[in-house]
This record gives sequence, structure tokens and C-alpha cells, in this order.
Amino acid sequence: MNKQQKHVIAFATAFALMFGIVPNVAAMHIMEGYLPAGYCVAWGVLCLPFLAAGFFSIKKTLNEHRNLITLLAMSGAFVFVISSLKIPSVTGSCSHMTGTGLGAILFGPSAVSILGIIVLLFQAILLAHGGLTTIGANTFSMAIAGPFVTFAIYKVCQKCKVNKMVAIFLSATLGDLFTYCVTAVQMALAHHADTTILNAMGKFLLVFAPTQVPLAIIEGILTVLIIMALETYAKPELRAIGFMKEAK
Repeated sequence: MNKQQKHVIAFATAFALMFGIVPNVAAMHIMEGYLPAGYCVAWGVLCLPFLAAGFFSIKKTLNEHRNLITLLAMSGAFVFVISSLKIPSVTGSCSHMTGTGLGAILFGPSAVSILGIIVLLFQAILLAHGGLTTIGANTFSMAIAGPFVTFAIYKVCQKCKVNKMVAIFLSATLGDLFTYCVTAVQMALAHHADTTILNAMGKFLLVFAPTQVPLAIIEGILTVLIIMALETYAKPELRAIGFMKEAK
């Protein structure tokens, strides 16, 4: 790692810590004690194959292009920062963006599972945002389900010849929203004693919707702006991962 790369990573780390330290409130990561032990174990086990695939994906990428570690670190820092900024909701809870769309578009959804679980562990331990017992459920919704939907939508848009920036906006926005749909399902499966699962899911979605919809749109815009900046200042790295074509 050269001196410039070390400076970039140090700056990204400082930026993440500065903006990540926010007051402890009830936020959209599922908190400790909100899921029964059986559900915690089940969601954790479900994450294992995705995490294994993510580890090998990152290992392969860095073995082939060691210089991409800066871009990978930046993607992880973006997830940490943007998912730590919690916005008060009209329901008395809080919402936040996920930030996983950027990494999913650049490195694929498998790699984001590793970035996501690292971010979620740091947030649970340092910020009391989410929980250790619910790490599996939170990883599945934010670092697996959302990124895979983001990546799928981006690829569909590419095949349909949709403008690249429009495709990035749509995939990042809808991936963010899908994360909270999965969270609603997770909560509904565990807490539907007085109603049906579908009704419980609807109630949780209504809790998320007032703030999450505009936040998802903002995340889509931010993702577009960051990729536009990368296309200006990080062309070699984007060509290395196949995001940009080689100049003829």
C-alpha cells in the first residue's frame, strides 16, 4: 500500500468516525432483544453462504488488482457513515440510509456482505446501533438482500439500455427500500401474535415509509454523485473492475 492510499484510508476512517458518533436512539437496525433466539440463529445461519462467497469475491478482486483496496475501503466507509446518520421518524423511531448500493454496483453484491457485517459489528459495539444477537438478521436485510436487489436492477437496466446514471439511481434507491421490506418481514415473522403476518408486515412498513422513502431517494442521488466523481478521479480503478470500458 503506497503513501497516497494510506492517506485516503486514514481520511475515510476519520470521516466515518466523525459522522458516525451520533446519539443512541431506537433505529431501523433490529435492536437487542427484538428477535427470539431461534430467529437470531436462523438468520445468522442463512447469512453464512453469502459471507463465504463475499470473502472469496474480495480475495479474488484484491489478488488480481491490489490497488483496488482503496476503492473497496471507500465503499465500506460510505456504508458506515451513511447508515450511522439516523433521522428521527414521525413514529418515534428513526430511519437511515444503507449505503450498500455503491459497493454492490462496483464490486457485486457478494463483496458487500463482508463490508456490511463489518460495519454492523462496529455499529453494534461502538454506537449501540443494532445488536450482536440480531447481527444475522441485520446482515441479511442490509448487507445481502438490499445489495442483491440493487445489483439485479442495475444489470436489468443495463440490458434495457437505460441511461447509466438513471440505472444507478434506480438500483440504489430500490435496493435501499427493499432492505426495509425485508426488515419488516423479519419483524412480522417474530411479532404477529395479535394479527396475521401480512398485517404485521404492513404495520412495520407504515412505520418505515414516512422517512425511508425520501431517504432512499437521497441515497440514490448520493450514489450517482459519488460514481460521477469516481469516473473523473478513479478511472484506472473503475476500468480494473470492469465498470468502465478501456479507452480506445
